[in-house]
Amino acid sequence: MALPPPADPDADLMLRVKRGGRDAHEAFAELVGRWQQPVMGFVYRTLPDEAEAEDLAQAVFVQVWKTAARYQPSAKFSTFLFTVARNLCLNELRRRSRHPADSIDEPRADDEQHPLRQLEDPRQASAAEVAQRSEVFAKVEAALAELPEKQRTAIVLCREGELSYEEIAEVLGTSLQATKSIIFRGREYLKARLKPYLRSGEWGAD
Repeated sequence: MALPPPADPDADLMLRVKRGGRDAHEAFAELVGRWQQPVMGFVYRTLPDEAEAEDLAQAVFVQVWKTAARYQPSAKFSTFLFTVARNLCLNELRRRSRHPADSIDEPRADDEQHPLRQLEDPRQASAAEVAQRSEVFAKVEAALAELPEKQRTAIVLCREGELSYEEIAEVLGTSLQATKSIIFRGREYLKARLKPYLRSGEWGAD
Protein backbone atom coordinates (compact mmCIF):
# COMPACT_ATOMS: atom_id res chain seq x y z
CA MET A 1 0.00 0.00 0.00
CA ALA A 2 1.43 3.35 -1.06
CA LEU A 3 2.14 5.88 1.65
CA PRO A 4 0.28 9.20 1.45
CA PRO A 5 2.37 12.16 0.25
CA PRO A 6 3.89 14.31 2.99
CA ALA A 7 1.87 17.30 4.11
CA ASP A 8 2.51 20.45 2.11
CA PRO A 9 1.38 23.58 3.98
CA ASP A 10 1.75 25.63 0.79
CA ALA A 11 -0.60 23.31 -1.07
CA ASP A 12 -3.08 23.73 1.78
CA LEU A 13 -2.82 27.50 1.38
CA MET A 14 -3.39 27.18 -2.36
CA LEU A 15 -6.49 25.07 -1.76
CA ARG A 16 -7.80 27.88 0.46
CA VAL A 17 -7.19 30.25 -2.44
CA LYS A 18 -9.05 27.86 -4.72
CA ARG A 19 -12.09 27.78 -2.43
CA GLY A 20 -12.37 31.57 -2.66
CA GLY A 21 -13.87 34.03 -0.20
CA ARG A 22 -12.07 36.42 2.11
CA ASP A 23 -9.89 33.61 3.39
CA ALA A 24 -8.49 33.20 -0.13
CA HIS A 25 -6.88 36.64 -0.08
CA GLU A 26 -5.24 35.97 3.27
CA ALA A 27 -3.90 32.60 2.10
CA PHE A 28 -2.64 34.07 -1.15
CA ALA A 29 -0.85 36.89 0.66
CA GLU A 30 0.91 34.28 2.81
CA LEU A 31 2.01 32.35 -0.27
CA VAL A 32 3.37 35.51 -1.88
CA GLY A 33 5.23 36.39 1.30
CA ARG A 34 6.85 32.96 1.43
CA TRP A 35 7.77 32.64 -2.23
CA GLN A 36 8.25 36.15 -3.59
CA GLN A 37 12.02 36.24 -3.07
CA PRO A 38 12.76 32.72 -4.45
CA VAL A 39 10.64 33.48 -7.52
CA MET A 40 12.35 36.84 -7.94
CA GLY A 41 15.77 35.17 -7.76
CA PHE A 42 14.75 32.51 -10.25
CA VAL A 43 13.34 35.01 -12.74
CA TYR A 44 16.31 37.35 -12.37
CA ARG A 45 18.73 34.61 -13.31
CA THR A 46 16.76 34.03 -16.51
CA LEU A 47 16.08 37.69 -17.34
CA PRO A 48 18.90 39.59 -15.63
CA ASP A 49 17.30 43.00 -15.23
CA GLU A 50 15.87 44.09 -11.90
CA ALA A 51 12.81 45.93 -13.23
CA GLU A 52 12.00 43.16 -15.72
CA ALA A 53 12.41 40.50 -13.03
CA GLU A 54 10.11 42.33 -10.64
CA ASP A 55 7.44 42.70 -13.34
CA LEU A 56 7.66 39.06 -14.39
CA ALA A 57 7.72 37.78 -10.81
CA GLN A 58 4.53 39.74 -10.21
CA ALA A 59 3.07 38.19 -13.37
CA VAL A 60 3.87 34.74 -11.97
CA PHE A 61 1.72 35.33 -8.91
CA VAL A 62 -1.03 36.91 -11.02
CA GLN A 63 -1.06 33.75 -13.11
CA VAL A 64 -1.15 31.58 -9.97
CA TRP A 65 -4.18 33.56 -8.74
CA LYS A 66 -5.95 33.31 -12.11
CA THR A 67 -5.45 29.55 -12.37
CA ALA A 68 -6.34 28.79 -8.74
CA ALA A 69 -9.72 27.32 -9.70
CA ARG A 70 -7.96 24.62 -11.75
CA TYR A 71 -5.28 23.87 -9.16
CA GLN A 72 -4.87 20.22 -8.17
CA PRO A 73 -2.45 19.27 -5.36
CA SER A 74 -0.94 16.40 -7.35
CA ALA A 75 2.54 17.79 -6.65
CA LYS A 76 4.08 20.17 -4.15
CA PHE A 77 3.02 23.79 -4.52
CA SER A 78 6.62 24.81 -5.22
CA THR A 79 6.66 22.52 -8.27
CA PHE A 80 3.48 24.13 -9.57
CA LEU A 81 4.79 27.63 -8.83
CA PHE A 82 8.15 27.24 -10.55
CA THR A 83 6.53 25.55 -13.54
CA VAL A 84 4.45 28.71 -13.99
CA ALA A 85 7.57 30.86 -13.50
CA ARG A 86 9.63 28.89 -16.02
CA ASN A 87 6.87 28.95 -18.63
CA LEU A 88 6.50 32.72 -18.34
CA CYS A 89 10.28 33.17 -18.58
CA LEU A 90 10.45 30.97 -21.68
CA ASN A 91 7.59 32.90 -23.26
CA GLU A 92 9.46 36.16 -22.64
CA LEU A 93 12.71 34.74 -24.04
CA ARG A 94 10.87 33.60 -27.18
CA ARG A 95 9.32 37.04 -27.52
CA ARG A 96 12.73 38.66 -27.28
CA SER A 97 14.19 36.31 -29.87
CA ARG A 98 11.54 37.62 -32.27
CA HIS A 99 12.17 41.23 -31.20
CA PRO A 100 15.90 41.47 -30.38
CA ALA A 101 15.74 45.26 -30.15
CA ASP A 102 13.79 44.80 -26.90
CA SER A 103 16.72 43.02 -25.22
CA ILE A 104 17.85 44.60 -22.00
CA ASP A 105 21.30 45.57 -20.80
CA GLU A 106 23.60 43.18 -18.99
CA PRO A 107 23.02 42.93 -15.23
CA ARG A 108 24.95 45.31 -13.02
CA ALA A 109 26.33 42.95 -10.40
CA ASP A 110 27.89 45.84 -8.48
CA ASP A 111 24.52 47.53 -7.93
CA GLU A 112 23.95 48.00 -4.20
CA GLN A 113 20.21 47.44 -4.74
CA HIS A 114 20.71 44.16 -6.59
CA PRO A 115 17.72 41.91 -5.79
CA LEU A 116 19.85 38.88 -4.98
CA ARG A 117 22.09 40.57 -2.42
CA GLN A 118 20.43 39.16 0.69
CA LEU A 119 23.37 38.01 2.76
CA GLU A 120 25.61 41.03 2.57
CA ASP A 121 25.62 43.16 5.71
CA PRO A 122 27.71 46.32 5.18
CA ARG A 123 27.82 46.94 8.93
CA GLN A 124 29.91 43.80 9.38
CA ALA A 125 32.01 43.88 6.23
CA SER A 126 35.01 45.99 5.28
CA ALA A 127 35.20 47.78 1.95
CA ALA A 128 37.68 45.16 0.73
CA GLU A 129 35.37 42.30 1.73
CA VAL A 130 32.40 43.92 0.01
CA ALA A 131 34.46 44.45 -3.14
CA GLN A 132 35.65 40.84 -3.07
CA ARG A 133 32.10 39.53 -2.63
CA SER A 134 30.92 41.77 -5.46
CA GLU A 135 33.56 40.26 -7.74
CA VAL A 136 32.64 36.70 -6.79
CA PHE A 137 28.95 37.48 -7.16
CA ALA A 138 29.53 38.85 -10.66
CA LYS A 139 31.52 35.76 -11.66
CA VAL A 140 28.80 33.41 -10.36
CA GLU A 141 26.07 35.31 -12.20
CA ALA A 142 28.10 35.37 -15.42
CA ALA A 143 28.79 31.62 -15.21
CA LEU A 144 25.12 30.83 -14.56
CA ALA A 145 24.11 32.97 -17.53
CA GLU A 146 26.39 30.90 -19.78
CA LEU A 147 24.62 27.64 -18.97
CA PRO A 148 21.97 26.21 -21.30
CA GLU A 149 18.47 27.05 -20.07
CA LYS A 150 17.67 23.63 -18.62
CA GLN A 151 20.97 23.41 -16.76
CA ARG A 152 20.60 26.93 -15.36
CA THR A 153 16.98 26.33 -14.37
CA ALA A 154 17.81 23.05 -12.66
CA ILE A 155 20.75 24.52 -10.73
CA VAL A 156 18.76 27.56 -9.58
CA LEU A 157 15.76 25.46 -8.54
CA CYS A 158 18.03 23.15 -6.60
CA ARG A 159 19.91 25.95 -4.82
CA GLU A 160 17.38 28.75 -4.54
CA GLY A 161 14.04 26.96 -4.64
CA GLU A 162 15.33 23.96 -2.66
CA LEU A 163 13.40 21.60 -4.91
CA SER A 164 14.23 17.89 -4.97
CA TYR A 165 15.49 16.21 -8.13
CA GLU A 166 12.03 14.67 -8.59
CA GLU A 167 10.37 18.08 -8.36
CA ILE A 168 12.89 19.65 -10.74
CA ALA A 169 12.19 16.84 -13.23
CA GLU A 170 8.51 17.76 -13.12
CA VAL A 171 9.26 21.44 -13.75
CA LEU A 172 11.58 20.61 -16.67
CA GLY A 173 9.31 17.92 -18.06
CA THR A 174 12.17 15.40 -18.14
CA SER A 175 12.88 12.05 -16.54
CA LEU A 176 14.57 11.82 -13.17
CA GLN A 177 17.69 10.31 -14.75
CA ALA A 178 17.86 13.06 -17.36
CA THR A 179 17.46 15.68 -14.64
CA LYS A 180 20.33 14.23 -12.63
CA SER A 181 22.49 14.34 -15.77
CA ILE A 182 21.48 17.96 -16.47
CA ILE A 183 22.38 19.02 -12.93
CA PHE A 184 25.66 17.09 -12.99
CA ARG A 185 26.77 18.72 -16.25
CA GLY A 186 25.78 22.16 -14.99
CA ARG A 187 27.64 21.73 -11.72
CA GLU A 188 30.75 20.41 -13.45
CA TYR A 189 30.81 23.46 -15.71
CA LEU A 190 30.32 25.84 -12.78
CA LYS A 191 33.02 24.15 -10.71
CA ALA A 192 35.50 24.47 -13.58
CA ARG A 193 34.47 28.03 -14.40
CA LEU A 194 34.44 29.27 -10.80
CA LYS A 195 37.30 27.27 -9.31
CA PRO A 196 39.57 30.33 -8.85
CA TYR A 197 36.82 32.21 -6.99
CA LEU A 198 34.88 29.78 -4.82
CA ARG A 199 35.86 27.43 -2.05
CA SER A 200 36.18 23.78 -3.00
CA GLY A 201 32.90 21.92 -3.25
CA GLU A 202 30.68 25.00 -3.58
CA TRP A 203 28.91 23.57 -6.60
CA GLY A 204 29.42 19.91 -5.86
CA ALA A 205 26.73 17.36 -5.24
CA ASP A 206 24.96 17.64 -1.93
